[in-house]
Amino acid sequence: MMKQFQSNSYLFGGNAPYIEDLYESYLDNPGSVPEQWREYFDQMQLVPGPGKGAEDRDVAHAPIIEAFALRAKQGTLRPAAAQTDLTVARKQVYVQQLIAAYRVLGSRWAQLDPLKRQERPQIPELEPAFYDLTETDMETQFDAASLYFGRERMTLREIMNGLRQTYCGSVGIEYMYISDPAQKRWLQQRFESIRSVPTFSAETKKHILDRLTAAETLEKYLHTRYVGQKRFSLEGGESVIACVDELIQRCGSQGVQEIVVGMAHRGRLNLLVNVLGKMPKDLFAEFEGKHGDDLHSGDVKYHKGFSSDVSTPGGPVHLSLAFNPSHLEIANPVVEGSVRARQRRRGDKDGTQVISILLHGDAAFAGQGVVMETLNLSNTRGYGTGGTVHVVINNQIGFTTSDPRDSRSTLYCTDVAKMVEAPIVHVNGDDPEAVVLVTQIALDYRMEFHRDVVVDIVCFRKLGHNEQDTPSVTQPLMYKRIGAHPGTRKLYADRLLAQGVIADQDAEDLIKNMRTALDAGQHSADPVISNFKSQYAVDWVPFLERKWTDAADTAVPLAELQRMAQRVTAIPADFKLHSLVEKVIADRKAMGEGRLPVDWGMAEHFAYATLVASGYAVRLSGQDSGRGTFVHRHAVLHDQNREKWDSGIFIPLQHVSDKQAPFTVIDSVLSEEAVLGFEYGYASAEPNELVIWEAQFGDFANGAQVVIDQFISSGETKWGRVCGLVMMLPHGFEGQGPEHSSARLERYLQLCAEHNMQVVVPSSAAQMFHLLRRQIIRLFRKPLIIMTPKSLLRNKEAMSPLAEFAKGQFHTVIGEVEHIDADSVKRIICCSGKVYYDLVAGRRERDIKGTAIIRIEQLYPFPHKAFVAELKRYPNATQVVWCQEEPQNQGAWYQTRHYFVDNMREDQTLHYAGRASSASPAVGYYAKHQEQQKALLAAAFGKFKGPAQSR
Repeated sequence: MMKQFQSNSYLFGGNAPYIEDLYESYLDNPGSVPEQWREYFDQMQLVPGPGKGAEDRDVAHAPIIEAFALRAKQGTLRPAAAQTDLTVARKQVYVQQLIAAYRVLGSRWAQLDPLKRQERPQIPELEPAFYDLTETDMETQFDAASLYFGRERMTLREIMNGLRQTYCGSVGIEYMYISDPAQKRWLQQRFESIRSVPTFSAETKKHILDRLTAAETLEKYLHTRYVGQKRFSLEGGESVIACVDELIQRCGSQGVQEIVVGMAHRGRLNLLVNVLGKMPKDLFAEFEGKHGDDLHSGDVKYHKGFSSDVSTPGGPVHLSLAFNPSHLEIANPVVEGSVRARQRRRGDKDGTQVISILLHGDAAFAGQGVVMETLNLSNTRGYGTGGTVHVVINNQIGFTTSDPRDSRSTLYCTDVAKMVEAPIVHVNGDDPEAVVLVTQIALDYRMEFHRDVVVDIVCFRKLGHNEQDTPSVTQPLMYKRIGAHPGTRKLYADRLLAQGVIADQDAEDLIKNMRTALDAGQHSADPVISNFKSQYAVDWVPFLERKWTDAADTAVPLAELQRMAQRVTAIPADFKLHSLVEKVIADRKAMGEGRLPVDWGMAEHFAYATLVASGYAVRLSGQDSGRGTFVHRHAVLHDQNREKWDSGIFIPLQHVSDKQAPFTVIDSVLSEEAVLGFEYGYASAEPNELVIWEAQFGDFANGAQVVIDQFISSGETKWGRVCGLVMMLPHGFEGQGPEHSSARLERYLQLCAEHNMQVVVPSSAAQMFHLLRRQIIRLFRKPLIIMTPKSLLRNKEAMSPLAEFAKGQFHTVIGEVEHIDADSVKRIICCSGKVYYDLVAGRRERDIKGTAIIRIEQLYPFPHKAFVAELKRYPNATQVVWCQEEPQNQGAWYQTRHYFVDNMREDQTLHYAGRASSASPAVGYYAKHQEQQKALLAAAFGKFKGPAQSR
């Protein structure tokens, strides 16, 4: 407003000097000015100024100004400096704001895109003028102590040049959202002290060129030798090989001994050959359809894992590339679980010996929810691995989507990582030295702070999504630029040639040597160490070629059970239990003494306690695993008098014996997919530990269906991965509605083949005890899917006497337990789970004598011999009935009826008793649930009208 007034008023602008002279004349002699001006100036004298009275008149200004000018020349005008100091101080504040703006927003101006497709955005905060700093201020010196440029004071021009070099060159850094000042200062020191510019030796530069050449040469070789075959080329992103190579070598120099790598298919074959050391001839054989393994199914070459030992400055490092399906980011939690298992085996509590490296695609990193879920695990007690180095192969396109308006709702594809305050370093893939530099700093950050860090390599995809694709159909402009791009290797070779680092023919000689080696199926330089075996390596041989019928002695002597009961019920004297939990502990003492039958929660405690006492570690995780969703387990006790939020916890199973194996119980984050993937990875890396994932309700596992389909059920037949993971899925129809009844038993049975996993529905506490012990004691390592109960957890009929734990085993089939005349039995009802107790009660109510009830406790692998043995007990039974709670199109009926038919006599017929087919697993109305329950029991004992099945 003042500026507008000054420009429009006749008192200002070009008239001001004239008016000032008139006023000076008026003050000296009022009669010397025209009458109209004299009247105007007279009115001004009537208006008191600050601190004046009405009688005070203004005085002439010129003499005062001359007096001040004279004092200034004489050096006596010191107070005037205060105004100058204030101006300088204000500008110093502006400079600090400018510095902060570059630290926050500088990446927006960084030169990251090799294709240079977009103009630099308008960001006024990065311009000095935004802070009223002008060209006249450029040579003014300001305090630069907050920067790490190496000088206390610098001119504004020097500060600007340093900021733009650090934050707006080939590297763009995002980190100011980090809440820990120490981490921010560390990053500022590392980048600002060198202006984000590497100073590598000639040898290092030659090595970078060697890695770029190896990456490009392999891709071009495969492209011409195996025309049109899918390989998901890395061309355009060759700097990734230099990045991962540097990561591994630097890891070794810092004492890392194992690295687990996870990635999707883009660049996987290149990484296998040029980083992990897979022999090119073996890769070529896969392109030619040959395979050396004896897997039932196998998998395509760009999904396969690999392991090797490579030499580094710090000694051998074991590398493991995780197997991965086409579901891109799903390998992330699997890798983290594998790393956690390896760390525990080594006693590596802070994650300095085993680390994870995850390579991502830009579209998948922004688009797939499992990325966020896995990041959310990173700093938790149960799933943290001490930080992961994330490398994004950012080729700026996801299949055919390259417009950021379609591919994501965030500025960068990496913004999701800000949720865990991971620093993100963007780097131009056409500047390989910058890529290697930020890789070094990223690893150092991870090792220093044990937190995740992201390196975003902005590059391009020279070919289509696969080699059969024509990307210019949908991205004509992008692929015109890609077509004109000479390639990262060529650009870097020319750069080194101009620097005098290499001679004219050196770059071409590298290519020729590598092609010659590839023609021979060999490496030009082999990093792999042969015949090296770490003391921490797992011997998997004992777990191979095992049969599900292998016996296991799961019984525990009575005296040992009693001792375990004493240990798991021993509570510290000053530990105040909740009254409900106090009753549970008292009952468990009575169970251990044989005064009460053993319930489900105590059966689990017996299993875990006896295992850890025998040297088998146990790991149990899930959303309510400490207490148990249905308040049955109470593995974690809480002091009711606790005074701090992070104290007052007691876990009896961690105090079973002095030299016991670890018992770990984790209340997980609210995630199924990432947590189940993590536990699969953990169990796949550690066969000597009982690893259990428990769903809050069984059907919640469908949030992790990718893990179940791609890993748990098929990992062995595709990749030869042996895994003994246990899934506990609460299952049972008690009228709790569609989402809290069924664990979708049918889905697991549908996935069963080739004895790939075990699906079990235990119906008593003793069965659960023997089942859990069997899973780890015998050497048969297959996933175990347990339909665990809900109402049976407290059902007295499902409890077991202590003697059943001291003898016996897990029974795959439990025959009729009541004394009935076998010859009088005309009908055999087969069932699994909770419905057994409903059937027993229904038979009792109806006073039926000629019906036997058999429990099929293990539905897969189906126990043919045990089932046939039970059928033979009833020579006059002509009807076999399968009874289930689930709707007919769900549950076990369609997946198991052929087993019944195959094992029945020719004079026997098979019938179904249960709910009708339904689109929903269960009804939501309790009254209707009760009606259906009564109806299925009536059907099980009534007459059958429909067609029966027979042999």
